[in-house]
Amino acid sequence: MKQFVITSLLLLLTLIAVAQTGQQTAASTPNTQELWIENGSRRIYGELFTPQNAKKNGPVAIIAHGFNGTFDYGRNYYDVMGRLGYRCYTFDFPCGSVRSRSDNNTLNMSILDEVSDLKAIVSFFRKQGHQHIVLIGESQGGLVSALTAADLKEKVSQLVLVYPALCIADNWRQRYPRLEDIQDVTELWGVKMGRRFFVEIHDMRPLDLIGQYRGSVMIVQGDADRVVSMDDSRRAQQLYRSGTRLHIIPGAGHGFKPDELKQEMKFLEQFLQE
Repeated sequence: MKQFVITSLLLLLTLIAVAQTGQQTAASTPNTQELWIENGSRRIYGELFTPQNAKKNGPVAIIAHGFNGTFDYGRNYYDVMGRLGYRCYTFDFPCGSVRSRSDNNTLNMSILDEVSDLKAIVSFFRKQGHQHIVLIGESQGGLVSALTAADLKEKVSQLVLVYPALCIADNWRQRYPRLEDIQDVTELWGVKMGRRFFVEIHDMRPLDLIGQYRGSVMIVQGDADRVVSMDDSRRAQQLYRSGTRLHIIPGAGHGFKPDELKQEMKFLEQFLQE
């Protein structure tokens, strides 16, 4: 139990630091515009990056942030995706962060809602004529992207998982073995989550679901990651179709440093060009 709490705190601290770093170093460019997308009564704030070489109905990368992250971190992908002619949509999950421009009430955070939001974003771009859709998800966003791809199947062209937190449900079951153990409010590092978050994932088994996606997949993770187990990523590699790439960055933890981020982008560029 103690180890679980420590691991959870490390996860939150790392993701907060990554998000804050992105806000400090990233800047919007002339090729970006705000884009709100609706999912029923939910309004999703995001930023659309369109490189000069983008084709009218060309490929789109949808970038999902991790726990308590924001759209800012997705700007790290603009350079490499721009060279390849990809539009990028990076957004704030409603209730996914205390800084979310969509909705910052984290008491309503929900993995299932985030899957629904990501599906709505995919649907939006497909209706705009974009048929080549790439999902890129980091940590909790990686879990959401994997679940979304499993549901949408051929509507997602490629899937990129960056230290995906496929372990979230397992970890919280250790903290709350029974439904009656779940508190009304669970707070970690100033982020308050409501009971619903934990009830919904209590019986979730992501590794039983994600293999339903049969498109091409790339997974990137550091071998010093103390939050997300390498065993989960290796298992995921086996669950996806043959040819799934698992890139391991030596010494990298949960959240990449600048030189490690460059390695990720190199792997990504190679993956998208194959």
